[in-house]
Amino acid sequence: QVQLVESGGGLVQDGGSLRLSCAASGLTFSWYAMGWFRQAPGKDREFVVAISRRGGDTTYADSVKGRFTISRDNAKNTVYLQMNSLNPEDTAVYYCAAKYTPYNGGTYYRSDYDYWGQGTQVTVSS
Repeated sequence: QVQLVESGGGLVQDGGSLRLSCAASGLTFSWYAMGWFRQAPGKDREFVVAISRRGGDTTYADSVKGRFTISRDNAKNTVYLQMNSLNPEDTAVYYCAAKYTPYNGGTYYRSDYDYWGQGTQVTVSS
């Protein structure tokens, strides 16, 4: 049974930082590209950032470039999202997702991922 479990969310002030983690189990983690998506109240889920299965390629949404950093540790089956300079527009539930790919490179911004976590709430107060 595949599980993706996010952690690290919480309440932070405008300008603050958080680090999200997503621990994967039940799959061969290094075969999967990973992504982070988010959904704010009343809005559609949106792409945030993705990383290739070896970590060599990353793609960021324009809204988070220069502030967020994705990384992964295949030995720990975990992907991370370091979020700096947070602002109230970043408030959302953050989801990690896994997409099988036979390619070492490549990132995926569409939401057709194979597995999803349950999400972790990030709230940025002004």
